[in-house]
Amino acid sequence: MFLRQPGMDKPHSAYRGSVRPFVNFNAKQDAEVLRRAIRGIGRWVQLVLHASCDARCTSVAGTDEDAVLMLLSARSNRQRQEIKAEFKKAYGKDLVSALKSELGGLFENLIVALMTPPSSYDASQLHKALKGAGTEDDVLIEILASRTGEQIKEIVKVYKKELNGKLEKDICGDTSGHYQRLLVILLQGSREVGVEEEKIEEDAKELYAAGEGKFGTDEEKFITILGNRSAEHLAKVFDAYKELSGSDIEDSIEGETTGNLENLLLAVVKCARSVPQFFAEGLYKSMRRAGTDDDTLMRIMVSRSEVDMLDIRASFKRTYGASLYNTIQEDTAGDYQKALLYLCGGND
Repeated sequence: MFLRQPGMDKPHSAYRGSVRPFVNFNAKQDAEVLRRAIRGIGRWVQLVLHASCDARCTSVAGTDEDAVLMLLSARSNRQRQEIKAEFKKAYGKDLVSALKSELGGLFENLIVALMTPPSSYDASQLHKALKGAGTEDDVLIEILASRTGEQIKEIVKVYKKELNGKLEKDICGDTSGHYQRLLVILLQGSREVGVEEEKIEEDAKELYAAGEGKFGTDEEKFITILGNRSAEHLAKVFDAYKELSGSDIEDSIEGETTGNLENLLLAVVKCARSVPQFFAEGLYKSMRRAGTDDDTLMRIMVSRSEVDMLDIRASFKRTYGASLYNTIQEDTAGDYQKALLYLCGGND
């Protein structure tokens, strides 16, 4: 009823996500499957609390939680929103609240993330990064450096509507200096379009003159060029820069800047070169340091599952010599692990 269609995980030239819209989709039927699964989880919890738990109890719990994760990971986000609406219509309850009442821990967080529209999810992640204790700059950098102009504009709208705040104002309240300036430029979502051939050489020379070619650093020049040119244009500028200086633009940024500005500039450069490679690096760092950075791991797996997960997997394998699937297996456990592996979409 809710298993993947044959061939769902095969790459398609026009679609690079690991999660696709389910072909024989029936929101009403899926809502009923989830209702039964949620009730099953609830019954198992009561058994654990009020009776001895044998192998049969464990089997019931696994089956019902498997039903939730298998169904939701095999539906697109748009389809999940339809299921949520149908669930409310049929049973008078909010599906996300019902799931949260029966699940727990990282698995609950992941399922809630899957049930959230992409722009709302990004907005909530940014809000959490800005409103928590201290500022989670890695989250600001990851989202604002990697999203398209249209996605960023939608995030700004949703942030205002759902979180009753102005994203630019909140960012300016939590950041400062050149770092803040570049964040605000990215927040406009108005990069130039296409490649301006006559500006490639000029931009490369200006970047060189602003960094390696002078005493001190003209951060404004880096911010203006990297914050406004199209990714396609920047890729050509980086090639011209290497011919001119003999080194990569990343080397200049690392030598001329520090802290959050350095990290943001490097993220912009990496995304201009290859967004999938940027996220492959993010996933590797989230799992190959002391302890797993589950927030980053979850955020990337959820937000890229319908965008470019197949390309991220390929970049991961090419760069690190191991499959993303196996790396997730080694670093996670339980239903949380199962759900992440479904989002990964297969082993390489």
